Amino acid sequence: MTRADWPQLFKLIVAVFRSRLHHLIPAEAIPNFPLRLAIKGLQVLLPVGKKTLGTHLLTTLENLGPVYIKIGQLLSTRPDILGEEVCQTLAKLQDKVTPIPNLNIQVEVADAIGTTDAFQSIDATPIASASIAQVHQAKLQDGTAVVIKIVRPNIEARILKDMTLLIHVAEYLDNRFTIVRRIHLPRIMRDHLNTLLIELDMFSEARNQIQLRRNFADSPLLYVPRLYAQFTRRNILVMEQVFAPSIGNITALKEANIDMRVLAHKGVETFFTQVFEHNFFHADMHPGNVLVDVSNPSDPKYVALDCAIVGSLSKEDQYYLAQNVLAFFHRDYRAVVDLHIRSGWVPITTDPDAFEAVIESVCEPIFAKPLSEISFADFMAELLQTASEFEMEIQPQLVLLQKTLLYIEGLGRQLYPELDLWETAEPFMQRWAKRNLGPLAVITELAEQGPLIFAELHRLPALLKDDGQMVLRLEMAKQSKEIRQLQDQLAGMQRKRRRLLVAIIIICALVVGLNVSGPETDQGRIGTLIPLIFGSQ
Repeated sequence: MTRADWPQLFKLIVAVFRSRLHHLIPAEAIPNFPLRLAIKGLQVLLPVGKKTLGTHLLTTLENLGPVYIKIGQLLSTRPDILGEEVCQTLAKLQDKVTPIPNLNIQVEVADAIGTTDAFQSIDATPIASASIAQVHQAKLQDGTAVVIKIVRPNIEARILKDMTLLIHVAEYLDNRFTIVRRIHLPRIMRDHLNTLLIELDMFSEARNQIQLRRNFADSPLLYVPRLYAQFTRRNILVMEQVFAPSIGNITALKEANIDMRVLAHKGVETFFTQVFEHNFFHADMHPGNVLVDVSNPSDPKYVALDCAIVGSLSKEDQYYLAQNVLAFFHRDYRAVVDLHIRSGWVPITTDPDAFEAVIESVCEPIFAKPLSEISFADFMAELLQTASEFEMEIQPQLVLLQKTLLYIEGLGRQLYPELDLWETAEPFMQRWAKRNLGPLAVITELAEQGPLIFAELHRLPALLKDDGQMVLRLEMAKQSKEIRQLQDQLAGMQRKRRRLLVAIIIICALVVGLNVSGPETDQGRIGTLIPLIFGSQ
């Protein structure tokens, strides 16, 4: 992190306290005394005031720009963490962000595609406005209802500026904290920057939408609107308008007598179909991007909008993930351990018995329980603690999938809290296993790999002699682990000094003249993660 980053970082710290985020952190959850004292002081000196906590946070995220609005969209689906009031307010970030000022949509369309003659009419007032783009209703010359999506001008420079700061902060933390190194935070930030830049390209989104529509053609699970490729440009996309309520409009769904159980089950099946059958999944499924076709209340289906962000897995990751899920459904925690070691997700020196015992202790309490009885905030905190104990590294290539899972679980909790994820997903995964892991799949794989196997057959004697080298590599891995432990001990000697510096920075933020008013209010459950972030004394 360079000196040039400090002013921008300081502004970000000030924005955090302006939004009163410190009221989401129970001070008693912080083991470090200076930080605990600083948070308590801030909660007294900077109360929520007349505005609600959600309003403070909404205003701050919107002012910070598209990078932080994306964070708000994800948080808006987690009432179990932030509370209903905060999430209902943050839901405005899904499609009710302040519109582009002084935009003349007629001129923008004419500049982009050369003419507006293809349209019978274009509404000047947007029907939706989000972090990257806003949407206007229009009609083609034949009367077909469409929407025009236009990217916010000059947004790329702001994204680059904000993400450069976050990447520098991630690199700074990565160099100093073991837990950050295990989650590969700099790579995650760089991947997120690439994702945001791709989201600015309407050609890319158009290709994704066409592919997703092809994947779910005539499907009872998901409908993808038609795209008008002839009108698509780098900053403009035109597609069929679908008249349906948002999945976040629970009142409208109930008034339409939607079978919430069917809808929730279809959501789980749609997710698993995208990940394990198509290997092409919509990775931005916040409520603003998901509608519900209510024409048949007993058999509703989803409508997917905004296909800018999609994900896919390598064949190896897909197979390892699927086998992990299957092992979990069978409560075969030893298989989960073996898969993690074989895939390199945990070090080869991991004690399999100890790892199995910890995985079982984390997973068993939530197994076969409905969403209403599961605290995923607590589960994730415990899982992160397990990861740190066994040096389990977070896989950056799975981050999009993990974000999508958070969206799916958040939506499922709002739709049908009694949903049993395991009951819904297990039959699907069993069918997948039969197709992809059964005898026919093995024979097909052998046939495909036959030429390669034959070409490598002469190396078989050398491969059989590799046992000694494997033992040597294992011994070297153990020595490397001991070296890392010594490095961590040396780093620990400086930890208190760094934490005190952080506390001083937080307190310095007070000096910039933040407002002081009103009583203290809502506290969320983010405090469950505090001991993992700051460590323990």
